[in-house]
Amino acid sequence: MADLSINVDGLEFENPFVIGSGPPGTNARVISRCFDAGWGGVIAKTTSLTDTPVVNLAPRYAKYYNADKDVIGFQNVELISDRPFEDWEEDFRLLKEKYPKKILIASLMESYDKARWQELAERSAACGVDAFELNFSCPHGHPETGMGAAMGQNPDMVREVTSWVVEACDIPVWSKMTPNITDIATPAQAARDGGAHGVSAINTILAVTGVNLKTLRPLPTVADGSIPGGYSGQAVKPIALRMVKEICMAMPNYSVSGMGGVWNSDHAVEFLLMGANTVQVCTGAMLLGYEMVQDLCTGLSDFMDEHGFTSVDQVVGHSLQYFSTHHELVDRQNAARQAKAEARKAASNRDNFWGKDSIQDETASLTTNEG
Repeated sequence: MADLSINVDGLEFENPFVIGSGPPGTNARVISRCFDAGWGGVIAKTTSLTDTPVVNLAPRYAKYYNADKDVIGFQNVELISDRPFEDWEEDFRLLKEKYPKKILIASLMESYDKARWQELAERSAACGVDAFELNFSCPHGHPETGMGAAMGQNPDMVREVTSWVVEACDIPVWSKMTPNITDIATPAQAARDGGAHGVSAINTILAVTGVNLKTLRPLPTVADGSIPGGYSGQAVKPIALRMVKEICMAMPNYSVSGMGGVWNSDHAVEFLLMGANTVQVCTGAMLLGYEMVQDLCTGLSDFMDEHGFTSVDQVVGHSLQYFSTHHELVDRQNAARQAKAEARKAASNRDNFWGKDSIQDETASLTTNEG
């Protein structure tokens, strides 16, 4: 198998596949399963200080099916962790004691308050986590109180809050981008300006999965009502790839953790080719199981062998060189057509075309000073 290890912001990942923040990383027990299955890293479910009220709904998921009844989209209205932060402190310590070489990343979210962000970061870092991911992108629930995507849609707030965390601790910081914005590169650049070592993209897309045509209630239905929620799954992959590409082209050589609809190794490789250094999986692991990482590793290794890549770094961003503008592609197309026409014309002067016309006319056509 090819060498799948990669160093990102000083973090040594045994492979570039990371469990994204969410239910697959909701406590030490399930995070242990992720590490045991072979994931290169885990981003724990987003946490906040204990006095931040978090009340989750149930049910809180809705699936979107294609005509063959395959799940291609998944909507959730789940909030961040509802566990006390003190429980997370214990989990972080236990996990780093048990898996000292595995990459454990704490996902943080707080209100617009410097002291609270810095306390959350300092206490998490004291437990031994390897890095932070700052959740500026949760699209539902938390934005109602000015958190999550409400911050991520404001580049000035992204820059400022990122700088607070960078100031408080000396471990790598990634800022997680919301796709619910016109130009995702703008807040990404703001995060970089605030000192972030990298960004993660994308979080879920705010959506309404559908409507139950019997009850007339939107999905998911909770207490006879609903709210728009975060949409993920295979259906969002083309949007996610485009947004990762935009960040990577706007900020070359900047670390990006890509995600959005990864179901198999081909999907994961596409994110690497678009410039992501690591690839996060959340919904895929929820529906396919933690063991899917083995297929991701095998598929990436086979791809690297097939194309002659000897390191993951060589794969990262390889396909960005082929992007252009519409007008440049028109010029290329016209040039190719002209070259083809000239080739046909040149071919018409070959000896094997003699005899189609009279020999006198053919001789004349090749004479420069015909009288």
